[in-house]
Amino acid sequence: MVKRSRIIAFFLIVLLLGGTMGTTIQGILHNIKLGLDLQGGFEVLYEVKPAKKGDKIDKDTLASTVSALNKRINVLGVSEPNIQTEGNNRIRVQLAGVKDQNQAREILSTQAKLTFRDVHDNVLMDGSDLVEGGAKLSFDEHGKPSVAIKLKDANKFKQVTEKVYKMGSPNNLLVIWLDFKDGVDSYAKEAGKAKPKYISAAAVNQVFDQTDVSIVGNFTVEEAKQLANLLNAGALPVELKEIYSTSVGAQFGENALQKTIFAGIVGVAAIFLFMIAYYRFPGLIAVITLSVYIYLILLVFDWMNGVLTLPGIAALILGVGMAVDANIITYERIKDEIKLGKSIMSAYRTGNKGAFATIFDANITTIIAGVVLFIYGTSSVKGFATMLIISILASFITAVYGTRLLLGLLVQSRFLNNKPTYFGVKKAEILNIAETNEETEVPTKFDHLDFVKHSKKFFILSGALTVAGIIALLTMRLNLGIDFASGTRVEVMSDQKLNVHQLETEFQKLHLQPKDIVLAGNKGEVGVARFMGVLSKKEISKLKTHFKKQYGFDPNVSTVSPTVGKELARNAFIAVIISSIGIIVYVTLRFEMYMALAAIIALLHDAFIIVTFFSLTRLEVDLTFIAAVLTIIGYSINDTIVTFDRIRDLMKRRKVKTVDDLKHIVNRALQQTFTRSINTVLTVIFTVVALLLFGSEAIRNFNVALFVGLICGVYSSLFIASQLWVVWKGKQLKKGKVKKQPLKEAEPEV
Repeated sequence: MVKRSRIIAFFLIVLLLGGTMGTTIQGILHNIKLGLDLQGGFEVLYEVKPAKKGDKIDKDTLASTVSALNKRINVLGVSEPNIQTEGNNRIRVQLAGVKDQNQAREILSTQAKLTFRDVHDNVLMDGSDLVEGGAKLSFDEHGKPSVAIKLKDANKFKQVTEKVYKMGSPNNLLVIWLDFKDGVDSYAKEAGKAKPKYISAAAVNQVFDQTDVSIVGNFTVEEAKQLANLLNAGALPVELKEIYSTSVGAQFGENALQKTIFAGIVGVAAIFLFMIAYYRFPGLIAVITLSVYIYLILLVFDWMNGVLTLPGIAALILGVGMAVDANIITYERIKDEIKLGKSIMSAYRTGNKGAFATIFDANITTIIAGVVLFIYGTSSVKGFATMLIISILASFITAVYGTRLLLGLLVQSRFLNNKPTYFGVKKAEILNIAETNEETEVPTKFDHLDFVKHSKKFFILSGALTVAGIIALLTMRLNLGIDFASGTRVEVMSDQKLNVHQLETEFQKLHLQPKDIVLAGNKGEVGVARFMGVLSKKEISKLKTHFKKQYGFDPNVSTVSPTVGKELARNAFIAVIISSIGIIVYVTLRFEMYMALAAIIALLHDAFIIVTFFSLTRLEVDLTFIAAVLTIIGYSINDTIVTFDRIRDLMKRRKVKTVDDLKHIVNRALQQTFTRSINTVLTVIFTVVALLLFGSEAIRNFNVALFVGLICGVYSSLFIASQLWVVWKGKQLKKGKVKKQPLKEAEPEV
């Protein structure tokens, strides 16, 4: 008898969820802050150096510098700046949505230290003698813009003007400089140092006993306003040296956002259609829970006041493909139980119980990679890692508990009784056996495949690929981007197709010689130029102004110093090592050491194949490449864990005495999980292909690395990890070291 109350409860919950999401999603989307790569903006990493010899950089110095930078940012009118200290002597500034990036760069780092000097270059007064916040725009008697300032001590100004007045003409000049530090001569000798800015030289023909003074120079109104604002913000207590910077034009950001959102819609729609077509009614439940999953991620990101970046959106889209994995694991378990002849209710309970430990283990290993990525990644990569971690947690809640709630209501209502086709199971596939027969194994379409038999061939193939990869890396090396090789990267955008010669000519006009220029975009409308050295602020300013005037779009410019490049390369290597160690420890605790070692070798195999592919294709290796490799590490171990979990289950049912018993168990595990492996990789590939075809050029290489890694991940899980375990476990068995309980028991269902 159908229990209508549970069906009514199901529809009420769905309506409640739909109504809540429909009425609040617009507000959530409106509140989420976009990163500079999505709305344009400027990011710079400064190395903080002492302003004077003998000064030290400590926490208090960094805090006062951040405070001074905040005041300067207020001048720019940026509503939500992000300023963070990094380590003991670095400050990272992110200004999303800033309109004039050249002005932002200048205002942030200029000392704005005002000095009053005599003709012999002796400092008589400086910025510390000004009343805080006392500078403002004014106009002289001729209507020309000037800067009115208020001094703290009228008596001191009297002494200064008296001293200058006594020097007599033509030496009775009070010279005002900005950004002056140790004298003209010392500045001129220091290569690469910005020279001081001459403001004015006023003749002192009388002694002034007052606090109100006007600085008159050849100012425009905007220049006078900026000088007043800088003086009010105060001089920086330190020197700031740019060691990394990136600026994104507003058009680039808007274009990237639109493309990536469209790609996401296409990828997610493909997943929804696939789930409904393959899993029927449970697939529809998955669509509902995945929709809630997307909503939850955006809601949590809004609560966190997080900044959504381009890699972050990619992580969200990829997360949908990965989140569906939990549904697939559960549904495949339920289908297996139905095929054994169990009732829908019994199959539902057993399938959920058997899937929980697998889903838990798979998610934890992926989180390990995400946490390492967050710790060692830079700003945009941290955004990707944050979204990845949130995605995993949200998918666990929705795919496990959300699916159980909704599907459980319908199962318990008995509406689905005797309807195996609603679960994608044909009646001809159901075995005519008793429900209590636990030893019967579900026949699969892949029972004729012997995965273990050809293990040596797969080892030889992987060995050959590894040797070829080593040769390729030694001879061709990697095409390192500026993130690791240091230098400058410029992206020029046009509304028409560009050509390399045309861009070379434009750069020559600026006296710049790029290392190489390549065209990107669907129609070659984007030109990417790389420079060996780090362009100066002045060169970047001229470059941005020139190409904005030439093509109507603000170009993207990124610079990385050699110091930062080496650090990023070192951090990337450390991240891979630490995530590998973390996974070894976890898999050992949950399974056994041999499985952990086999899994890690498979992971490193996948990572190396991706590196080899990039070496052969000469695709650029940047920070997003490392994010892709670590994502694949998390995903690949996910797939391997599912196989090992099934091996663990089968070993509980069958006593292992010989190597042939081991081979049989591994074969059965691979045959039974093969459908899940293919379906899971398909759902993620849907999103990756959508991002490749319709997404932003900025993360194209990231998506290529993911695509290659996904294919490698499935291959290594099926033909490397489990096969290695058979070899090692077989040797242990021959030595008589296999215990009665070779694998740890799965934890009870939560």
